[in-house]
Amino acid sequence: MTDRTEAARAALRQQTIELPSWAFGNSGTRFKVFAQPGVPRDPYEKIADAAQVHRYTGVAPRVSLHIPWDLVDDYEDLARHAAEQGVSIGMINSNLFQDDDYKLGSLTHPDPVVRKKAVDHHLQCLEVMAATGSRELKLWLPDGINYPGQDSLRARQDRLADSLAEVYAALTAAHPENRLVLEYKFFEPAFYATDIPDWGTSLLHCLALGDRAKVVLDTGHHAPGTNIEVIVMQLLRQGRLGAFDFNSRFYADDDLMAGAADPFQLFRIMHEIVQAGALDPSSGVNFMLDQCHNVEAKIPGQIRSVMNVQEATAKALLVDADALGAAQVSGDVLAANGVLMDAYSTDVRPLLADLRTEQGLAPDPMAAFAASGYTETIVAERVGGAQAGWGA
Repeated sequence: MTDRTEAARAALRQQTIELPSWAFGNSGTRFKVFAQPGVPRDPYEKIADAAQVHRYTGVAPRVSLHIPWDLVDDYEDLARHAAEQGVSIGMINSNLFQDDDYKLGSLTHPDPVVRKKAVDHHLQCLEVMAATGSRELKLWLPDGINYPGQDSLRARQDRLADSLAEVYAALTAAHPENRLVLEYKFFEPAFYATDIPDWGTSLLHCLALGDRAKVVLDTGHHAPGTNIEVIVMQLLRQGRLGAFDFNSRFYADDDLMAGAADPFQLFRIMHEIVQAGALDPSSGVNFMLDQCHNVEAKIPGQIRSVMNVQEATAKALLVDADALGAAQVSGDVLAANGVLMDAYSTDVRPLLADLRTEQGLAPDPMAAFAASGYTETIVAERVGGAQAGWGA
């Protein structure tokens, strides 16, 4: 075994990937939500299903909640339930896109009453964080306008800055380790001008807020052809990459399984992460999935995504950094590209299977889960009640 392989194994042992609670509920397109038997009926069952992913992969110990989709009466009890399942509560996600009052915006709305409502919602999320032990509040802003002249572009940014400052002040006062992670999205639901359309806008607001404000990069939230790894590199240089939302897209914000559309892109992203030392847990970069399994089974879909991220990470860790650096300095274009392609072409599945066996796990998580009988059990038991899904 080479030193590089052993170093890769050590890094992979530390890797963790956070799961989204909403990936386990029913989801679909704008036209139809496709129900599946055995889907969770409440946050407790969502966490139980997420725990299955961790049970078979060993690298998914946290579950991100979405408020109000995951509202419960007692969040301390929900956190205890998570611990009993072998996982913990991760990020708390706010929701600014399903209330009628937010038709013309939330944190950027012209009406200060609506803006206050949006700020107060984040104060509610802080209470959830305190009760569950979460230290991260994730904010995706769906605000924007559809037509030129509909509202002042500059005034909306000023209102946003003021609203974010209120949320950030409350967040940092609540706990010294709390972080705000601010997401961006190229378009949708606004079509003319989205208020946080790109990483630069998100970064500018984070820089104005303070050190505990970071940028979230969703791999589906970019214009076609965007070189996402350049964005990753720039945010890492500034120490402002707070988290990833991993998924795949073919045309828009498809939220498909990570690595499904462009596994080479996922590898290139993880190469920048490895080069910057950001795979180390101390870097503060949170690796999370953000997906909606429309036609595929929920738990296996999450397991497959976790495995895809692991494989991309393993390949990135196997890049011969010395050979790559030498080729780059000497200007040997083909040799430099060849170093990367050699690592990408490596079949890392045996390495990962061996690591799982070493940890007391089945070498093939997909097969082990399928054989566990868990799906058949929840289909039989979860009869009656309302299934969880978008907006529930």
